[in-house]
Amino acid sequence: MAQLRELDVRLLEPVGRAADYGALWLTGAAVLGLSRNRAARRAALRGLGSLALASAAAHLAATPLPGARRASRRPVRSPSRYGGSAAAAAFATAATLESPWLGAALVPVAAAVTAARVRTGSRSPRDVLVGVAAGAGIAAATCRWWPLRVDEPAESARPSVPVPALPAGEGLIAVINSGAGSAEGVEAELRTLLPAAELRICETGDDLPEVLGQAAKDVLDRGGALGVAGGDGTVNAAAVLAAEGGLPLAVFPAGTLNHFAADLGILTLKSTADAVEAGCGGGVDLGRVTGDGPSTYFLNTFSIGVYPELVRVREALEARLGKWPALAVGLVRVLADGKPRKVTVDGQPRRLWLLFAGNSRYDPPGFAPSYRRSLDDGLLDIRAVDGSSPLARTRLIAAFLTGTLARSRVYQAATVTRLRIDGVGEEGDYARDGEVSPAADTLVLDKAPHLLTVYLPPPS
Repeated sequence: MAQLRELDVRLLEPVGRAADYGALWLTGAAVLGLSRNRAARRAALRGLGSLALASAAAHLAATPLPGARRASRRPVRSPSRYGGSAAAAAFATAATLESPWLGAALVPVAAAVTAARVRTGSRSPRDVLVGVAAGAGIAAATCRWWPLRVDEPAESARPSVPVPALPAGEGLIAVINSGAGSAEGVEAELRTLLPAAELRICETGDDLPEVLGQAAKDVLDRGGALGVAGGDGTVNAAAVLAAEGGLPLAVFPAGTLNHFAADLGILTLKSTADAVEAGCGGGVDLGRVTGDGPSTYFLNTFSIGVYPELVRVREALEARLGKWPALAVGLVRVLADGKPRKVTVDGQPRRLWLLFAGNSRYDPPGFAPSYRRSLDDGLLDIRAVDGSSPLARTRLIAAFLTGTLARSRVYQAATVTRLRIDGVGEEGDYARDGEVSPAADTLVLDKAPHLLTVYLPPPS
């Protein structure tokens, strides 16, 4: 029996050591982050955030109170007393929240790590149980600040509008923006999926609006459909041309960010290719911005103030810190350097840190809208942060960190069908779908219901 136990311990020791200092979980997060699966990438980010919080909690638990070290001769507790088990439970629980199928693989690994610590005698059963409970609780608590997303298309993104069925892509002219991602890989995949489609590459240095405009003109002359492969900015440019010309648009997600495509339930090039061949389509709203000249449109968001800079900072830090820690750091940075903008909103003078308008209602409520359940509700989702209240910056950051933003006096949210903003031109630019544009002194925001027809994945 003693020999069997010794063999058992020798076999389990490497399992426990693999998770030391979070190495096993950091490696797992890297693998998930490199995948093309959105749920896996979200699992990696939530896992990293939960892992960091669990590690910090373990170190805090191991830190003696002031004077405690001098008052006691007992050795200081090691953070690894609870930290290893807490980290394992935090990462596995966080990944399971985002993706149950990943949890089915990670939970047994985490259980093996914690069991190895008990079996080898490096940790007591009590310490392991405390660590597991703490780690799982911390991961679950992240849902208060970082609500879970369900990978389902918007309720309105169901095939409901007749669009041309184009077998093998015959009649489709698709523009691929080489600056939005791996153009060669996208082109090769689309030639396999839709061999009869005409693909046009917008190379670096080419005028994207010109290339898209010519493609739209050719579709109008010949019939068929317009396609676009790129991120949200590229898709926005194509969507405006398609809407104005009454053309169906095939959206191929090929950019760094593909929020509009994801809300339509389009996660792969193949899902759009299947819709093109089957002739499945639907109508969606566009947000509209009207100033001194012709109206412009947005698929996703419009904003003034510090919001565009906040998004840029968050995206730069997100891979290393996770979404919500990166958002917190970004919020502190932009508020430290920025200042409120003086504008008049529907006749009421305001000093705003930011004003965000979403094309249709966004979830979750709060400071980081992420996805939409409908794309044809006729509403603008308005979120604003007031800069006139005393200690507005401090109160905003405190409310964000404590998860009480929805009840904070510095934050307002509403849904409207129309909004007028005066004094914008005096303060600078505005952003729509990530693209910055010069602002007229007066801007009117409203909706263009069902203006755009898009190809949608066929029902499964």
